[in-house]
Amino acid sequence: MAALAAVALPALYVSVVDPNAPGHYPDCPFLAATGWWCPGCGGLRCVHALTHGDLTGALHDNAVAVLLFAVLAVLWLRWGWAALTGGQGPRISVGARRWALIALLVVVFTVVRNLPIGAGLVPPLV
Repeated sequence: MAALAAVALPALYVSVVDPNAPGHYPDCPFLAATGWWCPGCGGLRCVHALTHGDLTGALHDNAVAVLLFAVLAVLWLRWGWAALTGGQGPRISVGARRWALIALLVVVFTVVRNLPIGAGLVPPLV
């Protein structure tokens, strides 16, 4: 329950305090320094959209974050089920190949969203 609260309370805050309105959250330092969207840009907007049931908007704001949240939700549900039934929790082993694949996905996502072809993956400026 503590893990759920640790995720739910910040999500509730982002749900109430709209990141699409200026002045509530700091600007991304990577975006400010380079003019490029970082892999995390749009993450708060993504959480805000998800908490309001807007999956399309969340995917537009940060598709990689939606994927990460889905994976984490499945792992958390498996862990919770194991805790309730007395079973063994999910074993998470991420080897070097998987880390490399994750890093490649993040780099490709970052590059594509900064190209004209990836304009649909860019969150709106605030």
